[in-house]
Amino acid sequence: MSNDTNRRDFLGYSFAAVAAVGGAASLVGMKKVWDPLPSVLAGGFTTIDLAPLKAGEPETFTWRGKPIFVLKKTADMEGSERDLIIGDDRYTVAIGLCTHLGCIPAWKKDKWKCACHGGEFNPSAKQVFGPPPRPLDVPPFEVQGTTIVLGNEGPESKKIAAFVATQA
Repeated sequence: MSNDTNRRDFLGYSFAAVAAVGGAASLVGMKKVWDPLPSVLAGGFTTIDLAPLKAGEPETFTWRGKPIFVLKKTADMEGSERDLIIGDDRYTVAIGLCTHLGCIPAWKKDKWKCACHGGEFNPSAKQVFGPPPRPLDVPPFEVQGTTIVLGNEGPESKKIAAFVATQA
């Protein structure tokens, strides 16, 4: 201590330093509590590589806790304005929840069938039988080469969603 600093001043400076460090540590802790968990952030976006998909065999992926149906169409399956076209391939991308009561339809031969009330959706995810009031919904996605990123809304997704809205 210098001659100009007495014991009382030293204790005051020490208390201020400890309070500043404690306050900073508290702010860091509060920020960590308020930030979303890494699992929540990771759940916002899902990347799907379309290249390994086999024609006529739909795959189911999970995005934000919802099933996402992706079907690479065969040459004999009817085309639709709803199709996602990448190169020479046509795909159906849909949220796999029945638009009637939210059940998860199962793929049976050439269509999705809902076990609850017999609703049926064709390979383009359009309702063809039963009580579902509209086609399967389209998730927001962005095309990046031969992959799609669920959670980002790109021009392809907007175009398909606009078409589905006119058909509902």
